[in-house]
Amino acid sequence: MPSLRAPDTTFDSRQQKALLVHDRLCAEYGAPFPFFSTKDPLSELVSVLLSHRTRNQDSHRAYQQLVARFPTWEQVRDAPTEEVQEAISPCTWPEQKAPRIQAVLREISERCGGPCDLTFLAEKSVPEARAWLESISGVGPKTSAAVLLFSKLRIAAMPVDSHHHRVAQRLGLIGPKVGEGAAHALLAALLPPDWDAQQVYDHHEAYMYHGQKCCYFHTPACGRCVVLDQCPFGQERVSVKV
Repeated sequence: MPSLRAPDTTFDSRQQKALLVHDRLCAEYGAPFPFFSTKDPLSELVSVLLSHRTRNQDSHRAYQQLVARFPTWEQVRDAPTEEVQEAISPCTWPEQKAPRIQAVLREISERCGGPCDLTFLAEKSVPEARAWLESISGVGPKTSAAVLLFSKLRIAAMPVDSHHHRVAQRLGLIGPKVGEGAAHALLAALLPPDWDAQQVYDHHEAYMYHGQKCCYFHTPACGRCVVLDQCPFGQERVSVKV
C-alpha cells in the first residue's frame, strides 16, 4: 500500500485542489444533496451522540425507541439510567451512551436555566456556536459541526467523518498525521468563507460518498476514480500495479 505524503506546500494550491475535487465529486454523485434531517438542534445533538461508532440503521432505531419511550428530553435527563440504556439498546455501547447523554442534557439545562432547545445558537457566529457546543463535556468538533449543519438550523459548519478524512489525506489536503479532530479547522479553512449551508453540506457529502463508494479504506478503486489526477496516493498505487 502506498504511503501518505505531506500535503501540498501552499495554502492556495491546497484550496485550488479542494475546490476542483469538490466540483468533480459533486457532479459524480449528484449534488445538490437533500438534507437528511429536519430535527431541532438539541434532538440532533442526541442523535449524533447515539450515532458514534454505530451503523446508521441501528442509531436511527435507537433514537426512535428513545423518543417513543420518553416524549421530552427532560424526561430522558431525569429517567433512571438503566431505562435510557434499555431504550437505546440497538446502538453500540448503550451502557456508556446513556449516562453520557443524560450528563449532556443536565449540563445544557443548567447553562440555560431550564429547558433549552439550542435554537439560540442561530444568533451566534459559526465559531461562537461551535465553541459553545464544544465546551460541553464529550462534545467535539465533529459533533458540534453536525448539530449546526444537519439540524434545521442549517448553519455552515463542516463535519469531517472518517470517509471525508481519508479522502482528504490521500489527496494531500492534510498531512498523514492529522487526526479527524484537527482536520476540521484545516479543511474548513479551504472553503470559501461566503459558502452557505447547502454548499458546505454538498462538500461534506460529496467527499463522504467518494470514501464510501470509491476511495475505500481497503483496496480503493483508484482505476475508476474521477479525481485520480489530483491524488498522489492513488497515482502511486496505480503505478505500482502497472
